[in-house]
Parts: sequence; C-alpha cells; structure tokens
Amino acid sequence: MKLKWAMLTLVFAWTASHAAIGADAAGMKSGFALSGIVSSAEEGPMEGVLVSAKRANSNITITVASDEKGRYQFPASRLEPGSYSLRIRAVGFDADDPGAISIGEKSATADLKLHKAKDLAAQLTNAEWMLSMNATEAEKGSLLNCVQCHTLERILRSKHTPEEFAKVLDRMGSYANQSFPFHVQKRKADRLLEERGEYREKARQKQAEFLAHVNLSANQTWPYLLQTLRRPMGRSTHMIVTEYDLPRKTVEPHDVILDAQGNAWYSNFGEQAVGMLDPKSGKVTEFNVPILKPGFPTGELGMQADPAGNFWFGMMFQAGVAKFDPKTHEFQTWSAPGEFNRDMTQINMAAPQSSNVDGKVWTQNNGFAVIHRIDLASGKIETFQPFKDTKEGENHNIYDVIPDSHNNAYFTDFANEHIGRIDAKTGEIKLWVIPTKGAAPRRGQIDGQDRVWFGEYKGNKIGMFDPKREKFTEWTAPTAYSAP
Repeated sequence: MKLKWAMLTLVFAWTASHAAIGADAAGMKSGFALSGIVSSAEEGPMEGVLVSAKRANSNITITVASDEKGRYQFPASRLEPGSYSLRIRAVGFDADDPGAISIGEKSATADLKLHKAKDLAAQLTNAEWMLSMNATEAEKGSLLNCVQCHTLERILRSKHTPEEFAKVLDRMGSYANQSFPFHVQKRKADRLLEERGEYREKARQKQAEFLAHVNLSANQTWPYLLQTLRRPMGRSTHMIVTEYDLPRKTVEPHDVILDAQGNAWYSNFGEQAVGMLDPKSGKVTEFNVPILKPGFPTGELGMQADPAGNFWFGMMFQAGVAKFDPKTHEFQTWSAPGEFNRDMTQINMAAPQSSNVDGKVWTQNNGFAVIHRIDLASGKIETFQPFKDTKEGENHNIYDVIPDSHNNAYFTDFANEHIGRIDAKTGEIKLWVIPTKGAAPRRGQIDGQDRVWFGEYKGNKIGMFDPKREKFTEWTAPTAYSAP
C-alpha cells in the first residue's frame, strides 16, 4: 500500500555534465564518493535510473540519475563516510540488492544489475494509471480528486461493483481533506454546502460506475495495457535530490518556505504543528499551533511570509488564520467571523505578502466561497462574497488568494474557470474567465509586474493573467496529468 510519506525534498540541478563536476560555489569536494554502472539484460547500460543512497541511522537520502552511458555518480561532498543502503527507481525494473556499501576516504564502486519487474502495476505513478485506462478526459480528470490521500492503485486493484463503490464514496465523503490511513479525521459537516443534495448523489453514482469500469471487478487483468512514462534523459539526469525523513509517519508536510538562514519551514496538513528543518543536519524542530475549535479536524495549509519575516497560514477546519514569529516562537490567531464560522468552515490560505501596504491580510473561506480581510490594527474582519448571486446548480470554490503590490486581492475559482480581483480601496469585484474550460485554477503567485501566475490543476497547464491588458496566456505541461 502506497501512502503519503512524511518527507521533505530538495532538488538541485547540475549545470555541468556528471563527468565535469569539480568544485562548486559552496566548496564541493572534487571527485565522487560512490559511482557505478546501471545495466540490465534487456537494455544494457541504462539512462535515467534514479539511484538513492541512505546512510545507516540517518534521516537523509541522496538521489542521482544515471547518464546516457548508464553511469551514476554521487559527489564526495554529498555522502559522508559510513555504511549505505541503495535503492533504485526505474519503472518496469527491479534491482538485485547490492548489500551495504561502505564509503570511506577513497571512492567506492557498486555496479547495479536490474531485471524486469514482476509486478509492473505496483510501480505505476498516478499519471501512468491515467494514461493507461480507457476513459474520457473528463473521467480521468475526476480522479485527481482521489490522489491526495492514496495512490490510484488502491482503486484500480479493487474488485468493487458500482453499488459497492457508491458506499465507499459515501464513507470517504465523511473524511476531512487531510485524513489518510495513518491519521483518520472525520468531518463535522457531511460535505461542503455546494455538494449537498441531488447533484451530489448523481455525481457519486456516475463516479462509482466509472471506477467499476476501470478496476478488476469484471476481469482478472485490467482491460487496457499498462503504459509508462519514459525515464529522464539528457539534461534531465543532471540533478541531485535530497530527501529528509520527518519524525513521524503522521506528519503531512504541505507548504515549504525558506527563511533567511536557509532553514526550511513547513505547514503540517494533518497535525496542529509547524516544523523547521535544518537542511545541513536534517534536524527537525516542531512548534505546536493553538487549537481554536476542539474536536474539529486539525492541520494547516498555505504558509506564506509577510514583509517582516513572520509566517502565516490557514488553519483549515479550525476556522482561523495564524501568524507565527520564528524569532519568539509565538503564535497569534484570528477566527472567522461568527456567521461564517460553522461546521463546514475551512480556511486554507492566508495572504500577508503585501500587508505592509495597508496593514491588512487577506484569506479565503472554502466552506462559503467567500474572502475575508483582517485589519491587523483593529482586528476587524470584512467579508467579500464574489459569488453571492450564483445561479442554481453552479459551483464555486475559492482556492487561493494572491495579493499584488498594492494589496489588491486576486483569487482562483477552483470549481469554475475564473480568476477574480478585489480592489483593496473600493472593494469592487471583477471576474475573468480562463480560456481552458474545466481548468481548475489552483495555486497562484504575483510577479514583479503584478501579473498573476497560476496552476491549472485539471487543465494540465500553467496560466498567466496580465490585468493591464486583461489577457491570459497558457502553457501546457509536457507530461500529461502533471496536475500543476
């Protein structure tokens, strides 16, 4: 069973080829601590195989990729002396275990022999499952709602009938977004308000019938060929990935930002704590976040820094926004106003990036598709309702709030194809329709020209909106189902 792992990852790109790496700006030692050739009977030397090394009793894993000659190389500066275990990732292949590798003062060598995997399905990513199945793009897109908590493999290996899947979907709908098998959390409200009633039941029945069509309920094997994405090639192999295991499997690191000292701070999607990771030592320090609504699901989302260096985040079903001072380790919180603070209230994003302009911080309320603005001096909270006059049967879901340099608030409408704007001075609300239908705009950022950049989660695109020209530009991701 594949689950979300409690892990942080850093990726570094190499600007030179493997063989040409010497000393870098940080003083990397020349030479390699460990190298070898990756090969198989089917391909000979293999390019793009990910080779990972982890020292005994360490929480840090280093990964490199093999080049066009099948050679992998770990820079000496990345592996300290000690005993290491190795693992590989190359879809369709497994590796013979080379045993413990001892790294000392001299370079070590370990050639890796790969062989065809006995269970290809166990290695597929969610994107590869979606590439493989015989389904419409709309049906495949609906699966992107399933992949936060578990791999699609769990669904597609099942033998559930449509009737059984309908019961599973009803049960899963009772779990909070941040729930997963290691840490189950139940919703207080059955579902968000806009998903209630007849529309919800029809959607669930349609989903159940589709899932039973692509799983193993009617066949011993899948009624489609399993497809795989190609391994990294060329410049894509010139990288180093560093992963840090976190203290518990129940930690769900979500947003990660760096402070001026290079420490990585993260919000915990499922637990009432934020964490700090020292990338040099791998040490993790956690800070407990106040509880605002006892008995409600816990966790944070949307970590952002204000101009003073404080960290802000949404408290989700705790229905509030928190500010954390990394110097004093003190928290300050604001709760959603009374009429918008009910069981379905879910505040995910805090947007303090331009709060120095007028002393105000934006946030959204997912349970009501509204936006709040906090006056830091008075504590007063204003509420803006862009979709107050929504037509019956129309869904809206404000996912992210993105302030520009004047602290005007742009926002993404995940359930519909809108980018919106609230004028900070007048409160005027404007909406623009994204060119790609069903794009599901998700996270966004502002660039130096006050243009809005955002991921199109179900459109597999990156979008940019230029408010001066009121023009959209879109770029398609090179890999299908990347879910930006």
